[in-house]
Amino acid sequence: MFRFGEPTYLYLLLLLIPLIGLDIYARIRRVQRIKKYGEPALLRHLSPLYSVRRSRTKSVLALLLFTVLVFMMARPQFGTSVKEVTRKGLETVIALDVSNSMLAEDVAPNRLSKSKAVISRLLENSENDKIAFIAFAGEAFTQLPITTDYISAKIFLESMSPAFIATQGTDIRGAIELAMKSFTEDENVGRSIVLITDGENHEPGAIEAAQAAAKKGIHIFVLGVGSTTGSPLKIEGSDEYRRDNEGNIIMTRLNEEMCKELAQAGSGLYIHVDNTSTAENLLKTEMDKLAKKDVKSHVYSDFDEQFAVVAAIALVLLLLDSLLLNKKSLWLQRFKLFDK
Repeated sequence: MFRFGEPTYLYLLLLLIPLIGLDIYARIRRVQRIKKYGEPALLRHLSPLYSVRRSRTKSVLALLLFTVLVFMMARPQFGTSVKEVTRKGLETVIALDVSNSMLAEDVAPNRLSKSKAVISRLLENSENDKIAFIAFAGEAFTQLPITTDYISAKIFLESMSPAFIATQGTDIRGAIELAMKSFTEDENVGRSIVLITDGENHEPGAIEAAQAAAKKGIHIFVLGVGSTTGSPLKIEGSDEYRRDNEGNIIMTRLNEEMCKELAQAGSGLYIHVDNTSTAENLLKTEMDKLAKKDVKSHVYSDFDEQFAVVAAIALVLLLLDSLLLNKKSLWLQRFKLFDK
């Protein structure tokens, strides 16, 4: 299987159109200038070492070199084969709270960034387990369907922010119900929902949704982010704090009691996220207990970079271009190469 690591650079190939046009225009102008000095056939006899064919060949080589350099920047890659991998039979849906309260800075650098760091380390420590992302605030939506593509998962993870959802709030019930629909139908896997939130729930039915998930054998791990003492919430893009209608600074607090109730209802575990790595270590330990028997699946092997091959082609073209002069070479004329 073939692909490009940076396909955006391929748009540079559109520059070939004006480059070819400029080359044609330059040749037409050259012919017009020659005609001003005399008959072209006579001038060719007066300049026997000048080679039209060589001049055209150098133009073609320059365009080919440009094309190869663009391909080199686009990072061509080959997936050599399909291989069978064995995973531990675990599917995890991560539901991340992206409401405005997750921008509070009682956990460094803020609740949302700390949550992303926890998820990122969880991905690094996973081996072929399936994972999905759900973002939620006043409503929930699937950010990444369940997959083993951790590279794409990290890209989607970085893009998650409060700007994704216009409706503010914290609809934990909606997140759990959507997560329950995200798993595959494979019966040989363990299933878990990792709910990362500050627990400021604004919608009813979260406990009931967690109980429904537990009845289906889905374990819910709740990661509570923030402090119970509370933190003021800055207005995004400024150093000013959000205030209520009476002018008081709005404080956002971790609702730890709510988080613990959710974890208990979901037959899981509540874990407090602080500025240490304790949370991700404990989460990984607990999730490993859920893995059932090994499950085999087929995936493409790692894609190999083809930079060296393309660079070698570019080097050959560059050498050819430097060796070919617009004038004929007497020793090449013996072989009738580029002598017209």
